[in-house]
Amino acid sequence: MQSFTSGGQQIAVEWFAASGSLTTGLGSSSARPAVLLLHGADGLTYADGYRLAARTIAASGYHVAFVHYLDRTGDQRVAYARLRQDFPQWTETIRDAVSWLVDQPGGDARTLGIVGLSLGAALAFAIAAEEPRVRAIVDYSGPLPDELACQRPRLPPTLILHGASDRIVPVSHAQAIERLLREQSTPYEIKIYEGQGHGLTGAAQFDAAARVARFLGQHLQQASS
Repeated sequence: MQSFTSGGQQIAVEWFAASGSLTTGLGSSSARPAVLLLHGADGLTYADGYRLAARTIAASGYHVAFVHYLDRTGDQRVAYARLRQDFPQWTETIRDAVSWLVDQPGGDARTLGIVGLSLGAALAFAIAAEEPRVRAIVDYSGPLPDELACQRPRLPPTLILHGASDRIVPVSHAQAIERLLREQSTPYEIKIYEGQGHGLTGAAQFDAAARVARFLGQHLQQASS
């Protein structure tokens, strides 16, 4: 377990080294693209699922940092009554995570991506709108923050993955993000999964993982070569 400081709080980070790197942790001399993995509002309730996702991404050749950003507010899962109040603090923490990540030996600071799930995707968009070091976003079932919907900032290449039957973050959010990316001629891909809700399961989950590997390969691996 690694950590960095944000807002006076220690933020835990689980590190998953890229498959084939020369060491199994930080300090590898093999420069690889790096990815922040941001959980949803459930925090670490389903941590094993996030860790499986991190291992899958790492197996494709990326260093993955699974950031426990709720440490900033001392929560195990999001307190929805404080979500808007706490969102700027989490955003600052992810900004600090980007700076921490690009300083790690073995990472390629030119090729940083963020994979965010639900709230984590919203935070990814908030950071990418102001952070040019973020070169790609994978958005699992996430909304575009309201202020960004008004400001319409330029975003990096984005992969949108969303369930058509999502009742927590309706699919209209995915369609709004697509419209913004299309208006700006930003490279993007979108896949709406029929019959899926907030969180993909079964064949959709495997299909999404394959799409993530291809998308990151196109926008991170090729950029680092």
